Amino acid sequence: MTDRVAAPDAAAAELRLGLLCGVAAYALWGLFPLYIKALTPASPMEIVAHRILWSVPFGAFILSLRGQWRETLAAIRSPRIVALLAVAAIFIALNWLVYVWAVANDRVLQASLGYYINPLTFIAAGVFILKEQLTRAQIAAVALAAIGVGVMTFGAGVFPWPSFILAFSFTAYGLVRKTTPVGAMPGLFVETALLSPFALAFLMRLKTEGTLALGHHGSSLDILLFMAGPATVVPLVLFALAARRLSLTIIGFLQYIGPTGQFFLGLYYGEKFTLAHAICFGLIWTALALISFDAWRRSRKVAKSNAD
Repeated sequence: MTDRVAAPDAAAAELRLGLLCGVAAYALWGLFPLYIKALTPASPMEIVAHRILWSVPFGAFILSLRGQWRETLAAIRSPRIVALLAVAAIFIALNWLVYVWAVANDRVLQASLGYYINPLTFIAAGVFILKEQLTRAQIAAVALAAIGVGVMTFGAGVFPWPSFILAFSFTAYGLVRKTTPVGAMPGLFVETALLSPFALAFLMRLKTEGTLALGHHGSSLDILLFMAGPATVVPLVLFALAARRLSLTIIGFLQYIGPTGQFFLGLYYGEKFTLAHAICFGLIWTALALISFDAWRRSRKVAKSNAD
């Protein structure tokens, strides 16, 4: 009897821990514009360079803490895995650069839109690249998103190119990582290690030119730049802990916390929000509600058939 009670209690504790880690990860990603805005004296490229460089030692610390060096070294010994992670590194570096540029140039709403679009670009990639079949709800969601972006492009007179680069670069990153047999943290460590020589060379060039922000704007900024590593790695570790304990359906719902936080921060910073923006975001939110409900409904059917 005690064992029967203990098993559900343990499962419930794991679920609570997963939810806590998941909400924390996406909340940190949602608040990330606050951190980037605090780095204003540094250029977007310098911020990304620090993000790459300081992720390496902090990533090594996390790998030691989690006992993942064996997996990391196995990945490094495989030329195929290293090649795939090099491609992934290019896509994630592009994603980081455009995101930091968007926030630094008062386009937080466009950054938010990019991550709202992201689930829909994953669906498109599944259809065109992985040859997956769309459900009716997914077809309707993609159509709504396309109409929303069209309204924003023609109504506001601005094509939200940062949104599309963010969405497509992260989708490409996700597809590459999907085919790479390595865990989240070991993979990120190898990616940042591969990028770190370029980041270091860029920072040295800025120092030679006298345009390096590090060391020239006070200790507060220096500390914040050094924290770029933990700011990058910690949410990913929390997400990895959540992903192991939660269903994909719950993860799917949680992923909207990040862009929602960014959306409200964009409004807080006084970015222009027109009727075209309202229609676009409204259609995107409707599309996301459709695919979320569809995913929940299908997961219930699978669970019911397994129970039978």
